[in-house]
Amino acid sequence: MQKQNDLAIITVVYNNYEVLEDLINSLKIQKNNGFHLYIADASEDKRVINANNILTNVVPVSNLGYAHGVNEGIKQAQKDGCTRFCVINNDTLFENNFTASIKNMFDNYPNTIFGGKIYYAKGYEYHNRYKNDQLGNIIWYAGGGVKWEDSVPFHIGVDEVDNDKYSDISETKFITGCMMCFDKSVVDLIGFWDEKYFLYFEDADYCERAKRKNISLKYLPTIKLWHKNAQSTDGPGSAIQQKYQKKSLLRFAIKYAPPRTKLHVILNYIFK
Repeated sequence: MQKQNDLAIITVVYNNYEVLEDLINSLKIQKNNGFHLYIADASEDKRVINANNILTNVVPVSNLGYAHGVNEGIKQAQKDGCTRFCVINNDTLFENNFTASIKNMFDNYPNTIFGGKIYYAKGYEYHNRYKNDQLGNIIWYAGGGVKWEDSVPFHIGVDEVDNDKYSDISETKFITGCMMCFDKSVVDLIGFWDEKYFLYFEDADYCERAKRKNISLKYLPTIKLWHKNAQSTDGPGSAIQQKYQKKSLLRFAIKYAPPRTKLHVILNYIFK
């Protein structure tokens, strides 16, 4: 029998406290409030975070990367008796059935890593080709995989208007760390996130480790959220995004890619 607030919602913040507003406001309206919010705060000048009446722990952490913040959040949640974990970006928002949907899916898919259907938040689309009535319905993630010719993860359905094409529960090869759910059994089997990744590819790494232990990865489209794409790293294409994507790609490829791809990624890293 699960205790009522066994679900830990875990996010990481670094200096950009204002980004948390939509996430916290989304949690305030949940029909099922049996959750505990953990904010791993890696900021240089830490401030008081007001989460109103939400059950919240702010976990002060050193700025040792996103995976480190996630791991410290999980560890604190475990100390508090939580056994189910939802790692989520701080630049997300969702409707009032979000936590209820997650809890239901944990009941249906234990010992699994799962993610939901993620849309671009209105105004944060990568392209400007959409009609006004399509905004908020543009897919950012509907399952995914890794292109092993260059070791880069990809999102299924990205930039498409949602027309219910991706509305079926399915196995997937990659779950984005924008929202990734797993329970204690997964942590017990494969451990915590790899802190050698400072930013990016830590989610792909966790998925690869899970697959090698025969842990199922599920895309569950009844769980929906909206993403203010890359606002936690100064926006798409920012210098910080490019820097850490390049470094983390190298680590990921050396660890998992076929030999030909390893060489390709190493040469690109050195000469580009």
